[in-house]
Amino acid sequence: MNREYIELLNSIQEGFPLESRPYLALAKKLNITEEEVIKYIKELKEGGEIRRIGGVFNSKKMGFNSTLCAIKVPKERIEEVSEFINSYGGVTHNYLRNHSYNMWFTVIASTEEEIKRFINEIKYKTGIEDILYLPSTKMFKIKVDFQVKEKIYV
Repeated sequence: MNREYIELLNSIQEGFPLESRPYLALAKKLNITEEEVIKYIKELKEGGEIRRIGGVFNSKKMGFNSTLCAIKVPKERIEEVSEFINSYGGVTHNYLRNHSYNMWFTVIASTEEEIKRFINEIKYKTGIEDILYLPSTKMFKIKVDFQVKEKIYV
């Protein structure tokens, strides 16, 4: 990953400019052009390094429900099941863990019943019945920035 991508990814996480031309503000900060910022973001999206750029909101205060789920996915079906889960607009995170429940994801929806319908749809479409439904009982929010660093090969 080139230096410009790394600096852009880190800058976006530090605080996306809330103004009429945010890419211009990022460009000035990084000493590049607005067109370069737009080009780099497009390339990072196409390459899968960026899924989306957006705000983080307190969903509970906005009347939404969310839950953490875990599912036991056979290794040979990880990509297939991940694609299905990620196709649902309410999935905010989906990641693998080294555990018998190897795929964990969070879901947000307007009602708890909608989340349960989605979980049942996963069971029906994938044939995997073993899904943990872990609704939050207390919300903990931490600010997480994933500082991107250049890989050094020895």
